[in-house]
Amino acid sequence: QVQLVESGGGLVQAGGSLRLSCAASGRPLSSSAMGWFRQALGKEREFVAAISRSDVTTYYADSVKGRFTIFRNNAKTTVYLKMNSLKPEDTAVYYCAARESLYSSTVYYTGAPYDYWGQGTQVTVSS
Repeated sequence: QVQLVESGGGLVQAGGSLRLSCAASGRPLSSSAMGWFRQALGKEREFVAAISRSDVTTYYADSVKGRFTIFRNNAKTTVYLKMNSLKPEDTAVYYCAARESLYSSTVYYTGAPYDYWGQGTQVTVSS
């Protein structure tokens, strides 16, 4: 079992930055592909960013490409989402997710393949 805990959310003005963290307990994330998703109030959950097990591949939603960066620490215990140039439409609860993966360079950009999810962290961007 893997437990994921997100942190780093908060209130920020448009144009500002935040860095979200997703810490894993239970076992390292070295064999996991990771993803970040978000869900705004009244909307469906949507994909934000993903990283492959080996970190060689990353993939982003068009809405965040060039502004957000997904990466993990060398110990493979934490995955981050660095968010720059934030916009009010980025306001949502952000969730991280993990999937045990046999494939070193594969990313997953839908929610279904993921085995573990965190509880979410709120990001609010004011205009």
